[in-house]
Amino acid sequence: MNTGSRARLRVVLDTNVLIAAFTNPLAGIPFQIWRNAVDRRYTLLISPAIVDEFAAVLRRKFSWDDFEILPQVKLLARVAEIITPKIVLTMIAEDDADNRILECAVAGQADLIVSGDNHLRRLKAFRGMGIIRPVDFHRTLGL
Repeated sequence: MNTGSRARLRVVLDTNVLIAAFTNPLAGIPFQIWRNAVDRRYTLLISPAIVDEFAAVLRRKFSWDDFEILPQVKLLARVAEIITPKIVLTMIAEDDADNRILECAVAGQADLIVSGDNHLRRLKAFRGMGIIRPVDFHRTLGL
């Protein structure tokens, strides 16, 4: 991880990592990764499309109401740097939402993408950005 006078690591967390962190607080690697974003150990990058998917998954799969989702979305927006991609990618045909992760990473000049998703991870890297599992990013942070 970059330290000292160098810029912090710029990282896009896939929605599956964010969902795991927010639905299982105080436990597990995704939550620890999120806490390190809150503590500014790295720069978390998100886009409006990632926020939309995050909210939709909480609503659809976890039956959260909007009054439960809105504070989490606001927290996410306060912690992260919001990136508005101007590009459209179609690298992953199996899950178009994964392309939104790549778009955010490219537009935000990310160093890493952290994902538990096989569609993304099978790329291993994209335009010079590594794509790694949460457990590997956890180790990168020295946790």
